[in-house]
Amino acid sequence: MRQISPVFKREFLGYFRSPVAYVFLVAFLVISVSLAFSRYGGFFRAGIAGMESYFTFYPWLFLFIVPAAGMRLWSEEKRSGTVELLFTLPVTTLEAVVGKFLAGWAFLAIAVLLSFPMAITVGYLGDPDWGVILTTYFGAILMAGGYLGVCALASALTKNQVISYVLSLGACAVLLFLGFSSFTETLEGWFPVAVADALSNFSFITHYDAFTKGLIDPKDVVFFLSLMGFTLFLNVIVLER
Repeated sequence: MRQISPVFKREFLGYFRSPVAYVFLVAFLVISVSLAFSRYGGFFRAGIAGMESYFTFYPWLFLFIVPAAGMRLWSEEKRSGTVELLFTLPVTTLEAVVGKFLAGWAFLAIAVLLSFPMAITVGYLGDPDWGVILTTYFGAILMAGGYLGVCALASALTKNQVISYVLSLGACAVLLFLGFSSFTETLEGWFPVAVADALSNFSFITHYDAFTKGLIDPKDVVFFLSLMGFTLFLNVIVLER
């Protein structure tokens, strides 16, 4: 696993060699803050010093933002032909997959953490529960990794970035909507109730909600880590075949 670091550096620095990364970061921050201060977020109407109205939109924001960041991970390598060059180097498929994934995850983590002025503003306006805020940041970064794992797998399936984005969006949308009772009721029309309830436990929202309440449940952490591990395993299989 010695070659993960070079792959990580190559991919991570590649994000910042074009203005697209900076546009992405600014757009993410502007949209997330705008949603919090909108009438749907109700930041001021809440009347309490907290970031619940800010973080509540993260699952929906990630649904569109993370596929945009992850669609190029392998699609661009395939389109430009550099994927063949990459694997002529002394690097295994697993090392390449993990290195590129960690680079993308680090980039998304930076996007999330750059919202710290929002936390400072909340601290200035009142006395927030910093434990809840830090826990939610942790959960948001874990959830971003789960989204990215799905997107990286979709990117490995095609050399077209648009197709990669659409596949990622569709797969992530399913994992998001599984947490809604109306969607679960629809599944109960196709599957036994026990199966439908089990499927609902694979929702991003189901496992993210606990973090927004200041709770770090091991099963939620394991879910996101397992999702990342499973999608990376499939990513390796797809590339090797």
